[in-house]
Amino acid sequence: QVQLVESGGGLVQAGGSLRLSCAASGFILTSYTMGWFRQAPGKEREVVAAVTWGGGWRYYADSVKGRFTVSRDNAKKTVYLQMNSLKPEDAAVYYCAAGLVADAKSGYPYWGQGTQVTVSS
Repeated sequence: QVQLVESGGGLVQAGGSLRLSCAASGFILTSYTMGWFRQAPGKEREVVAAVTWGGGWRYYADSVKGRFTVSRDNAKKTVYLQMNSLKPEDAAVYYCAAGLVADAKSGYPYWGQGTQVTVSS
């Protein structure tokens, strides 16, 4: 079993930055993909970024390329999402997910509880 706990959300002005963390516990395979998703009110959940524990492969949604950076610290079993140049449309609940997946966008069996990101204009 894998447990994921997100932290780092909060209120930030447009143009500002936040760093989200996802601390994992339990058995993590190096082949697992760690994904960051977000869901705004009235919208579907969407993938933002993803990274593999072992190989360093990364994925970014077009809407965040150049502004967000996903990274991992294997020793701490923690994945980060550095979010820069935040826009009001980035406001959402952000979730961390983990698992053996065929692509970055779906199929994750493990999810965190989410952390709220609010961006004021």
